Amino acid sequence: MLQRIPLRSLPIRFDRGNQIGSESSVDIDLLALEADLRKSVKGEVHFDAGTRGMYAHGASIYRMVPLGVVTPLSAEDVQAALTAARAHKAPILPRGAGTSIAGNESNFALVLDLSRHMSGISKIDVAKKQVWVSPGTVLDELRTEANRFGLTFGPDPATHNRCTIGGMIGNNSCGIHSVIAGRTSDNIQELDIVTYEGDRMTVGPATDKQLAKIIEQGGVKGDIYRQLVDLRDKYSDLIRERFPKIPRRVSGYNLDELLPENGFNVARALVGSEGTCVTVLSANVKLIDNPPHRVIVVLGFPDQPSAGHFVSKCLEFGPLGCEGIDAVFFEKMRLKGMEAKHMDLLPEGSAWLLVEFGGNSIDEALSRAQGLMSASKGKAASNLCQDPIQQRHIWDLREAGLGSTAHVPGLKENWEGWEDTAVAPEDLGHYLRDFQALMTKFGYTGSFYGHYGDGCVHVRIDFDLRTESGIQTYRRFVEEGADLVHTYGGSLTGEHGDGQARAELLTRMYGPELMAAFAEFKSIWDPNWKMNPGKLIAPYKLDENLVLGASYEPKALETHFQFPKDRSAFSEVALRCVGAGVCRRKEGGIMCPSYQITLDEKHSTRGRARMLFEMVKGEVVKDGWKSEEVKSSLDLCLSCKGCKSDCPVQVDMATYRAEFLSHYYENRARPLAAHAFGQIHKWARLASLAPGIANFVSQRVFMKRLLGIAEQRELPRFAKATFKKLAKKRVPKGKGEKVILWPDTFNNHFHPETAMAAYSVLESAGFMVDVPMADMCCGRPLYEYGMLDLAKENLLHIMATLRADVRKGTPVVVLEPSCAAVFRDELINLFPFDPDAVALSAQTYLLSEFLDKHAPDYQPPKLSGKAIVHWHCHHKAIMGADSAEALLTKTGIEFKTPESGCCGMAGAFGFEEGERYDVSIKCGERALVPAVNAANHDTILIADGFSCREQIRQATGRDAIHLAELLDQPSGS
Repeated sequence: MLQRIPLRSLPIRFDRGNQIGSESSVDIDLLALEADLRKSVKGEVHFDAGTRGMYAHGASIYRMVPLGVVTPLSAEDVQAALTAARAHKAPILPRGAGTSIAGNESNFALVLDLSRHMSGISKIDVAKKQVWVSPGTVLDELRTEANRFGLTFGPDPATHNRCTIGGMIGNNSCGIHSVIAGRTSDNIQELDIVTYEGDRMTVGPATDKQLAKIIEQGGVKGDIYRQLVDLRDKYSDLIRERFPKIPRRVSGYNLDELLPENGFNVARALVGSEGTCVTVLSANVKLIDNPPHRVIVVLGFPDQPSAGHFVSKCLEFGPLGCEGIDAVFFEKMRLKGMEAKHMDLLPEGSAWLLVEFGGNSIDEALSRAQGLMSASKGKAASNLCQDPIQQRHIWDLREAGLGSTAHVPGLKENWEGWEDTAVAPEDLGHYLRDFQALMTKFGYTGSFYGHYGDGCVHVRIDFDLRTESGIQTYRRFVEEGADLVHTYGGSLTGEHGDGQARAELLTRMYGPELMAAFAEFKSIWDPNWKMNPGKLIAPYKLDENLVLGASYEPKALETHFQFPKDRSAFSEVALRCVGAGVCRRKEGGIMCPSYQITLDEKHSTRGRARMLFEMVKGEVVKDGWKSEEVKSSLDLCLSCKGCKSDCPVQVDMATYRAEFLSHYYENRARPLAAHAFGQIHKWARLASLAPGIANFVSQRVFMKRLLGIAEQRELPRFAKATFKKLAKKRVPKGKGEKVILWPDTFNNHFHPETAMAAYSVLESAGFMVDVPMADMCCGRPLYEYGMLDLAKENLLHIMATLRADVRKGTPVVVLEPSCAAVFRDELINLFPFDPDAVALSAQTYLLSEFLDKHAPDYQPPKLSGKAIVHWHCHHKAIMGADSAEALLTKTGIEFKTPESGCCGMAGAFGFEEGERYDVSIKCGERALVPAVNAANHDTILIADGFSCREQIRQATGRDAIHLAELLDQPSGS
């Protein structure tokens, strides 16, 4: 199988002094390349359509389908992959977390994904404040380790919990604290690198004496250093003259690091080369002191230019960081239905500076902060934040930037493409004024935020990248924008790299002579121009290889869900992911549990979203709804809905998965487990006729094998009497407002004691409780298997049965969080324009939510003791746990919630044999199971989710109770 790929090169290239010819394209035998890689590489080798499509674009506006993907286990694996690539003349793209947004993360090349396996931190040299780090190490992992010694790695972009050190080196990343720490290049001591030709060496700074010795020793390294010296001597005056003297000069190669006054630091010269020269195998990084005491001053201004003008004054007081955000930022969050929490921390204004100070004592930090506040009087409103929790809230607001401003309902779509220019901080106010004028001239809008202390401005702009005229206008805008930046002596990129978005414009910034110097620098390292070709130097045009483009014609697909927030089109759903990679973090939040276990891109929310986009596009993934690649990617999705809340653009993979499976199984038999678990309501009704017999049969080994259930699992046992039967015998006591207590399948048939406890709690709160006796089920398990026709029938039946109560506004209390999520989420996605559906969704509450809104005077029992609380994923993602935790606090019980994400059971997921069972167990063992095992026997375990209680019981042997059961206890218990 041959693939012809284009090559980007200059008319003349340099092979260690020898001119070689230029090719415009080359044929690659993918089957032969794959075979050679499988023979020599110990890591994973992927050439399937799904993986290639998944890596075709990351977070940029560009899409380029790679030849294949290799996830090396070691440096030796990287060298083996390079050997195979050379044999087939295949270009190479080394990649980290893939969060670059300038197009540097995609190419027609063999991708080396160093993020999955090549992570690790050597012993920190505390005295020298340095450490060797592998390229796939996540920044926060390094910072956590360094923090043990009162140290940190200075550069910290907003992607700090998933970006890799290798990726930061590739882009020369910066972040919030670059005001004191500088760019990544300023924090690199040495690099262990390998060239495309397979030459491995360690590079770093060199004195004149060391330099002479390296050249004298000869060999490949000596030859390269000799050419670098010649390059430096040839262009040193131009470098000194034309390189911008600003903190955030990231554009181009760091040729200034080769100057004698900068120590001829070859390692730092390679930082920011975006994989176009070498592959980094490890890095010796510099660490800095981490001030233990911090405070933040928030300054409010009437507009962005005013905030920009005041930055220089802020810098006089020696801040650790100085960030900017604007009011448009929060307005877009509001339009998206995202609650911009903690806005009260911002003083009056429409633009804000967030200025952080630190010190070895709180007095030292406060002294500087108070000095700035005094200097700002009469010029800005101010607020001082000393509480560490408030400070984290402020940084959360700032870090929400890229995702929070994307996909805003009612507004035009916005994009990267011109998002991180930088000027001198003293010029920032004037630049912001002129840049806003340029946007107005072109009719563009966008939200401004960024690293204002370094003069770096981030903005997503509502470019039209779907029509010829829109793309032409985009080109004119960025060309004029480049000229504006050059007028201020600035840099086209101040953080994300040139990639493809800015590379074509570098001539406007540096001139033709320095561009020739850049070409020579690349040729010294990569004489055959095989490393990430067409990026940064001799680039593809800034308006080609677009993800969309004027020729983009997505398939029109009929769907069950209506997707009203995505123009009611699955093609728009597939575009929702912006590639920020929040789903790739290894800890914290809910999403994405399967990625946290496998560290495989195809199990991240982003990877799955990219697969779905390729399915819609139909160029690489060609089988549409029947695609086995997409099915495989979705197989380990736990449908936890964590992405619905944790993803900054609310990608909803659980819903997309249900939609896909509904079509995948059209005219195709589902496995028996799908019918057994998906239609559990039907089987539970039958089991209720003879629960003893049902329990006996369900525990037999043959039944587990028949249904594909892991032998280690025990199926839940049916109760002797259903909740409905018990409720029917109960004499009602409540006389107040009517409330419907929903008899969900799980609490009705398996845990009737939970529902009976809720009945008592609601009556004690003064309500008249009504339990519907009609046969109804929300159909929650049906979604996990794509049985959407049945799911819709269930919901239509429910709305018809409850229509009178729905239209009267009767509240519905649902005890099982996943069932409540159906009414709150799936119902209005399936029937967005049905007034009864909208009303029922709004009238559905969890018990804690209902008591909070409808019984504000309700006093829970006063309890003592300790508790461990695990909230169901759907509870956290769709409803939020604030009301439940507030209610628990009122009881007086001492509780903690392990940062465990998903418990791993996820409905039937954890019962199924094979990889699902393994992932389920590992999810539970991340935090929840150890926390339960470590708890005293008298510690109360609280878990509202049926599947969560099953995971706890089967993994620890202990039983958890529902919140309703806790609230039904008498005071003093």
